Amino acid sequence: MKKLSILSLSVITLLAIACNNKHSDNTQALTLSPEMGKTYNSGQQVNVQLHYPSDIKPDSIVYQLDSVRFASAKDSSAISLKTDTMHLGSRLVTAKLYQGGKSQDISTNFMLYAAKAPEELKFTVEKVFPHDTTSYTEGLLYQDGALYESDGGRANEDAGRSSLRKVDVKTGRILKKVDGDPKVFSEGISIVGDKIVQLTYTEKIGYVYDKNSFKLLNTFTNNVGVEGWGMCYDGTKLYMDDSTNRIWLMDKNNYHAIGYIDVYDNKGPINELNELEMIDGKLYANVYMSNDILVIDPKTGAVLQRADMTSLWPLADRPAGFPSDDRVLNGIAWDAKGKRLFITGKKWPHLYQVKFEKK
Repeated sequence: MKKLSILSLSVITLLAIACNNKHSDNTQALTLSPEMGKTYNSGQQVNVQLHYPSDIKPDSIVYQLDSVRFASAKDSSAISLKTDTMHLGSRLVTAKLYQGGKSQDISTNFMLYAAKAPEELKFTVEKVFPHDTTSYTEGLLYQDGALYESDGGRANEDAGRSSLRKVDVKTGRILKKVDGDPKVFSEGISIVGDKIVQLTYTEKIGYVYDKNSFKLLNTFTNNVGVEGWGMCYDGTKLYMDDSTNRIWLMDKNNYHAIGYIDVYDNKGPINELNELEMIDGKLYANVYMSNDILVIDPKTGAVLQRADMTSLWPLADRPAGFPSDDRVLNGIAWDAKGKRLFITGKKWPHLYQVKFEKK
């Protein structure tokens, strides 16, 4: 009886293995177009098509984009997928084949880049103002006739201790200042109502100050993104970048992530996005360790325009021994009422009022 039980169990096991192999073979027989990792530019049509052996007769095929159903079919006919309004980056496509009450899944992905190369912008310098050379500028914004500036650094490092400042535009004079924790490296800032929200670099802490008194109101844990870099506010939600090509959308009240966009031009991702500013419905960002300022579509992540700021403060004009490798361009502030754009850099002696134009 024991031998019979063992024999029966062996037969059942072999049948199960055979069934599993048959299912595996069927799954392996399915292929899905486009091929994994194929790149497209926004606006190009993506043809999605499930290929399967002739002995498979599907009841239906359901197609999903990033787990959301977008089409169905009864056969292997190609499905056209429009991309002109999609977020850029990696998009996951899944086909679910239904047959006889069972289903098989197969997935692929494609990369979506911007539709075309960024339009090149030129700039003119309209005015030059003094800028405090003790400020390792991480965040910069303009409101109520003054600049608000987040100064980065740790007390035991060359950059110096972090601070939050209110600055007179014309003179560069500090009107109000509060020092940060000497062990914390401050980053981007935004004004939300009567509060100033300040990020930190790697400490995963956010600070909330009273805008008028600079009194610290509270702190919060910032687990959004890899690190805390630049920040801006569009009147509804906050935007934050994190050293990658990702810009996070954050709730203005509790600072939790509510979405994101990935930034691409027509050739690929743009990493190390840094200081951010919202200007007339477009995101402006400088790219860390470069002289580029980008204009980005906040809906898709596409780089629309690019300005090369190399000649703003040429290397040849800088004092001997100035550590330009570290003290790079960083800081974009927009005076919405006066239509003035301010640009500076880390510990730069100048704040520039510039105007962008098409080349």
